[in-house]
Amino acid sequence: MSALSKARGTDPKPVYLVSGEDEALVAGEVRTLLEDLLGNREATLVIEEHGADAQSDIDVGAVIDAYTTPPFLVDRRIVVVRDAGRLDAEGAKRIIPAFDPPPPGAVLVVVGGRGTVPAALKKSIAKVGEVIDLATRKAGEKKAWMTERVRLGPVRLTKAAMETLGRHLGDDLGRLDGLLETLASAYGNGVTVDDEMLEPFLGARGSVPIFDLTDAIDNGNAAIALNVVDRMMGPGGASSHELLASLDNHFSRLTRLDGADVTSKDEAAALLGVAPYPAQKLLALSRKVDGEAAKAMVNLIAAADLDLKGQSGLSDRMIIDILVARLSTRMKALSRR
Repeated sequence: MSALSKARGTDPKPVYLVSGEDEALVAGEVRTLLEDLLGNREATLVIEEHGADAQSDIDVGAVIDAYTTPPFLVDRRIVVVRDAGRLDAEGAKRIIPAFDPPPPGAVLVVVGGRGTVPAALKKSIAKVGEVIDLATRKAGEKKAWMTERVRLGPVRLTKAAMETLGRHLGDDLGRLDGLLETLASAYGNGVTVDDEMLEPFLGARGSVPIFDLTDAIDNGNAAIALNVVDRMMGPGGASSHELLASLDNHFSRLTRLDGADVTSKDEAAALLGVAPYPAQKLLALSRKVDGEAAKAMVNLIAAADLDLKGQSGLSDRMIIDILVARLSTRMKALSRR
């Protein structure tokens, strides 16, 4: 158990919020948190779950009653609220007063899931407890999360092994904890694992996010873009129609920026309905790709859509490869202007 885990177990916060885009990561973090908070106590006497039934509304009154009722026969009560993104503003407003002051001997674990946890509830939790935000969309965030998770894990990894593992898992970070446990079972706790030791346990390669593909295309690098396509369309991966829709969204957003009175990432985000980070990238790209060039890209995508519907007779994979190569080539030519 890590120093962080020991601190959580012996001196817990009155409330925790665990949220993130990857359900597997959130589930793994919640599992670790509950293990730390539970310690040697009997789970059936300590933990009470709410909201696990996704088909039913969360009973806010029952959550408040469970959290504010003193523990019986044990020194700690842990109340877990699953899929808290289903809470509306009114429900969140009812929970917040329970933190002032927090009930002794009780810990509330709020798990973000479908939807967005109301901002007022998140703000109140941050004041009296801990917000664990598993944001891993950006490459830097993923690397930081992996580094911290390995640091707290049962084995060590060499720098080369970490790099190999990061490339291999891609977006499937939910596999990390299980893989670390497997390595510990094979080699022992505390062992430093290198590339050669890691290789037999890697399994199937993980998926990669769509922005890996659009970034490669935007940079005019056809070789990297086609390699990403190969990764994304592997067994159990994205379909040709999913990739086509994502590419259409990307270049259609560029056409919407053409001629728009937009000068900042926040303005671009509001116009396009995306987060500020991708909006900033699109805004920078729009200065290189004018409206006519963006429309030409959209036309290439539309033609590929017809080909996927049987017009060309080529395989789906070949249609996507040809499209990605053409888009990359055009972007490379634009960068040379």
